[in-house]
Amino acid sequence: MFFNLPTLLTWARIVAIPLIIGVFYLGSLSTAEQNLAATVMFVLFALTDWADGYLARKLNQTSSFGAFLDPVADKFLVCASLLVLVHLDRANVFVALIIIGREIAISALREWMATIGAGKSVAVHMVGKVKTSVQMVAIPFLLYDGVLADLIDTNVWGTWLIWASAVLTIWSMVYYLQKALPEIRARAR
Repeated sequence: MFFNLPTLLTWARIVAIPLIIGVFYLGSLSTAEQNLAATVMFVLFALTDWADGYLARKLNQTSSFGAFLDPVADKFLVCASLLVLVHLDRANVFVALIIIGREIAISALREWMATIGAGKSVAVHMVGKVKTSVQMVAIPFLLYDGVLADLIDTNVWGTWLIWASAVLTIWSMVYYLQKALPEIRARAR
């Protein structure tokens, strides 16, 4: 279905992008307020990724459109947030290129594998899920860019986590390419 509760939650992640970006252009907010607002929005909208999948299964409202839109919304939210972080000089452009480049390459690979009937060989794997989880912690830490509870320097932790995410990103890309390699070789002949 094009419009049901799970799909609307997925759409919310896409709608969130200009809101998260826009926060940093509101002159009426201090930098700390901008950081907090962007962090809270990112976390709330990122949680819709879990909620839409749970509700789709619980309410029996799964659809091929929802299955298509869900990873697209995730990738848009992550890529837009990374670009904001690069612009704010809180994330390295090399990290952003690794993560965004992998998303484009693996999405294209999955699409091609699906057209030749081998889509299951590049289905989501645990390393991809771990990569996504690390990204979803690193990004709000970097958006917040402050000290939590006088203990956690979110910029330091976020920087370490986003680099760890870049390593996991490369690892997951290599994994998916290895899984697809037999098909790639067979089709190259």
